[in-house]
Amino acid sequence: MRGSLSTRRLASIRGAFALNRAPRIAVLGLHLEANAFAPVTRLEDFERQCTVRGAEMTRLARAEASPMPAEIGGFYRRMDATGDWTPCPVLIAAAPPGGPIEQALFLSFLDEMRRGLAAALPLDGVYVASHGASSATGDEDSDGTMLAMIRQVVGKAVPVVVTHDLHCNVSETLIDNCDAFIAYRTNPHVDMAARAAEAADALRELLGGLRTAKAFLRLPLTPPSVTLLTAEGPYADLVQDAEALMASDPAILNASVTGGFTFSDLPKCGITITVTARDGDEGAAKRACAKLARRGWAERTRHTRRLLSLDEAAALAVAAGKGEVAPVIFSDAGDNPGGGGRGSTAYTLRKLHEARAEGVVLGLFVDPALAAEAQRLGEGAHFHAVFNREESEFSKRFESGAKILKLTDGKGQGRRGTMAGRLFDLGPTALLELDGSGLRVVVISLRRQCHEPRTLEMHGIDIAAARTVVVKSRGHFRAGFDEFFPKERIFEVDSPGLTSPVLTNFAWKRLPRPTYPLDPDAAWTDPGWN
Repeated sequence: MRGSLSTRRLASIRGAFALNRAPRIAVLGLHLEANAFAPVTRLEDFERQCTVRGAEMTRLARAEASPMPAEIGGFYRRMDATGDWTPCPVLIAAAPPGGPIEQALFLSFLDEMRRGLAAALPLDGVYVASHGASSATGDEDSDGTMLAMIRQVVGKAVPVVVTHDLHCNVSETLIDNCDAFIAYRTNPHVDMAARAAEAADALRELLGGLRTAKAFLRLPLTPPSVTLLTAEGPYADLVQDAEALMASDPAILNASVTGGFTFSDLPKCGITITVTARDGDEGAAKRACAKLARRGWAERTRHTRRLLSLDEAAALAVAAGKGEVAPVIFSDAGDNPGGGGRGSTAYTLRKLHEARAEGVVLGLFVDPALAAEAQRLGEGAHFHAVFNREESEFSKRFESGAKILKLTDGKGQGRRGTMAGRLFDLGPTALLELDGSGLRVVVISLRRQCHEPRTLEMHGIDIAAARTVVVKSRGHFRAGFDEFFPKERIFEVDSPGLTSPVLTNFAWKRLPRPTYPLDPDAAWTDPGWN
């Protein structure tokens, strides 16, 4: 939020004076990026990553390191720094990206949140820290349903501020039931705490009497996620335009451009623009919203990206291994656990192994059975490694003799990018070296993407000495591995899987057709907000 610190403090003082006590703020959220093509997300998926309730949320939010989404700690720190307040933590539930939430589980979470909010009444404000791309097996708009429930419990007069991942799928129901909407502005995501701090500032203004107006537009534009980086490209330019609007117009509290998550395969998918204006200035919100939408639509054809074929990737890895080209990093983009991929396809692994490319490191391959076998055999053992004993659509069996170089419990703390300062758990792990190629692969037990260098370094891998690094991650690895690989040495591989950037590979059922680029003739109707 713009404005001087004194302005924000004044808003805080005004709010505290009006209340004559520390404001009571509920904190809750649901984190899941739902891929319609992935297996259903169940309770154990949340329990293995993050399910925290009540006072434990406050303790972890103020701890040095936490497994909770970074927004929670960021919100607490900002609220603590800007005045008195009474946290009323309810529930934060987070699971790795996967299929829609089992409906009974979603209803259970919803009921727990409802009861927690009711027990915390009277409330003066609500902060919702959710991913924004969840869905349930019986509810396509689970995030909107949650916001409607919150509004029903706390009433129309209590300000509700929402933060979302920029890969969210925003609905009209959600926007109608909040007072301010704030999305990430970085991809890879490194601004979660900053956006939570912005939410805290917005909530302080709302407590001080601010009224907001919102404008919302959805474009029939569902680009592959590899085109939604914020360092450069069409999406980066649009986000920068939104930031410029916020900086130049005091009437604009926030302007959020979300890229959407196409793999959710829902009618609400698509790039959206949401503008929140101060002082109920609906005209300012609509003008800013339409301006951003027009540019986004005008530049839709820029959402393209060339991928390396598997053969091209193998040839480049061989050249890197011989020292003919500088070391490279490959995104195994079709199998990104950060988008619902299983983390266990062997297409890239097999291709580089058979090419006998030297100095290759691959992480993280999700195979709990193989990791468990290696743990039983112990470091230094040689055995016949069978990847994907139980096959699925994309996870096919791959076999090789292998030596067990390193075993760990999979627990650590991130040091860079999206995971900086956050605790992670890979489950029991094993570093294997394959016979013949010398390819080293980190096998893990819990489904996690490889976007944090320590997940490799904890196995004794010197990333700087590798000739080719393969990560099962779509884009977040860029913020973690940028100290080793500049952008010109980063390549996305066209590998099969549940997160393939080639959208024509999927049988879409619920996307809002026609939509670009799947439908080149898709059209958008300008609302005429001038």
